[in-house]
Amino acid sequence: MSEEAYYIGFDVGTGSGRACLVDRTGKLIAEKSEPTLTHRSATDHRIYEQSTTDIWQALSSCCRSIIKSSGISPSLVKGIGFDATCSLAVVNQSGQPVSISRTGEQETDENDENLGRVVQGQKAWNIILWADHRAEEEADTINKTGEGVLNFVGKTMSLEMEIPKTLWLKKHMPKDRFKDCMFFDLPDYLTYRATGSLARSTCSLACKFSFVPPGATMTHDCDGGKEEVSTTGWQQRFFDKIGLGDMAADKFAQVGGIPGDGGLVLTAGQPVGTGLSKQAAEDLGLIEGTAVGSGVIDAYAGWIGTVAATSSAPSGESTKPPSLEQANSRLAAIAGTSTCHIVQSKDGILVPGVWGPYRDAVFPGQWMNEGGQSSTGQLIDFMITTHPAYPRLVEEAKKADTNMFQILADRLAALVKEYGLETATQLTKDLHFYPDLHGNRSPLADPQMKGMITGLALSDTISDLARKFNVTMEAIALQTKHIVDEMNARGHVIDSIYMSGSQAKNAPLMSLLATVLRMPVVIPPQPSAAVVLGAAMLGRFAHDLSTARQAPILTQQDAEEAKQLSGAGLWDVMVEMTQPAVRVLPRAGDIGQRESRLLDVKYKIFKESIEVQRRWRQMIKDEQGH
Repeated sequence: MSEEAYYIGFDVGTGSGRACLVDRTGKLIAEKSEPTLTHRSATDHRIYEQSTTDIWQALSSCCRSIIKSSGISPSLVKGIGFDATCSLAVVNQSGQPVSISRTGEQETDENDENLGRVVQGQKAWNIILWADHRAEEEADTINKTGEGVLNFVGKTMSLEMEIPKTLWLKKHMPKDRFKDCMFFDLPDYLTYRATGSLARSTCSLACKFSFVPPGATMTHDCDGGKEEVSTTGWQQRFFDKIGLGDMAADKFAQVGGIPGDGGLVLTAGQPVGTGLSKQAAEDLGLIEGTAVGSGVIDAYAGWIGTVAATSSAPSGESTKPPSLEQANSRLAAIAGTSTCHIVQSKDGILVPGVWGPYRDAVFPGQWMNEGGQSSTGQLIDFMITTHPAYPRLVEEAKKADTNMFQILADRLAALVKEYGLETATQLTKDLHFYPDLHGNRSPLADPQMKGMITGLALSDTISDLARKFNVTMEAIALQTKHIVDEMNARGHVIDSIYMSGSQAKNAPLMSLLATVLRMPVVIPPQPSAAVVLGAAMLGRFAHDLSTARQAPILTQQDAEEAKQLSGAGLWDVMVEMTQPAVRVLPRAGDIGQRESRLLDVKYKIFKESIEVQRRWRQMIKDEQGH
């Protein structure tokens, strides 16, 4: 190694910001997280709002902390990268926050002072969080157009994406204020804040802003299957139809611009601008000019940070480092508050109800599909904390000096033994749970889906809570199977699951996933850091590419030329920086076969629950129509 070098990854999740410092091998040197603020409306459960000011302060605090704790000189940090949730950040042409609250005014959050960072001023809440569901009407309008862009989001655009939210803002903001706004997917806002460059990432634009990379072919369902090749990336007819046609007059500058005609669109990890600005470097405690990699949505950082891993089974045998082509059979599941399912393919594969296919979202010329469950970790927490036995569970965990999940796992094991059973699945064989309490993201793309549970008993005990905990994990695993089955039925070849996020530490859930899907689940040594490690890899790649080019990427021609250097380069970085992982295999032997057969039956019941709910919903709709 010619010189000592380190890299920093920044991750913004739903409720926190993180920074991690790694070396060239991906070894974690230091890590720090800070909570971030989320404003919830007191009168509308659909509303989730955040602040770019608060998030940047959190990341700055984290960065200064890891530099101090590690003792590493800032001059040795050669590159940084960002990932973040796919949330809509809104600023004016000067980069100042613009309020996105329902009334246009600042609303007070009683928790502000508890974090030591007070969000002040009328324009503080300027992010519509991914989970915000205010734009249901706008998404419905968009989905009725039948435009070709819908074939790149599984035929149905989610209200969680940025165009429905932008349309909502146009309807509710004063006209002059809206026209003065710039709209960023949060990862792109962070690279803008870090560098001053308005360059956008293909990941954010293609996945969340209805951008179709030039050269991709669209099929317009509204024209009887007529095909059109994307030329500028933005489809004016689509924007005209939905009510955002005015953006075309300024060459779509509000959302990133036309590549090569006032806009600059980069692929993952390509260096942004001339690196850290003076102000951003001061904020973060780093050196001006430090390379900044083009960012990605957090789920894609999870893919980057996991799928290049070698893995070993519990018996110890190892596998050779994979090729980029081999990664196409590896599904990355990024599981925290929600879960995203990312898979790559050589050719674009349309999977109805699954987002994508997105070209160039990570690697130039490669396509990505993204499934998702809107509520998983959040769902587990909800099912536990709303149960009547929750206070007793907290007290029992406190007395035993352990966590609630361990108490529930121990209770399940005791019940299995008490009833002479083999597995917890047998314990909940007559309890069935359909988990879409926050609507369905994939593969139904139906925000009106709700939760359903059958097999309830008149019990408020911790044992009953343990059963509910287990059936919730079953439901999450069965829904994952539903998503994977739909992907494979359309042409994917998924044969393994690569986990990251907090849920990867949930051993019973990982075992259930492996058994339900009949494929190995691969877990990195530090699953909660895998996403932020992926961001750090972008920082290293940005530095390596800048060094190779000896010039910044300032034009679209520069970006296209750099792709010739970038292809395998990012993959090589991923292979070198991804630590070996461990495989969790499906339950084996006679017990495993019996459990699999029972889970197969529960899967059929799971799918019937969808049909039943939709039929019931239509019955009510028909009655109200009379």
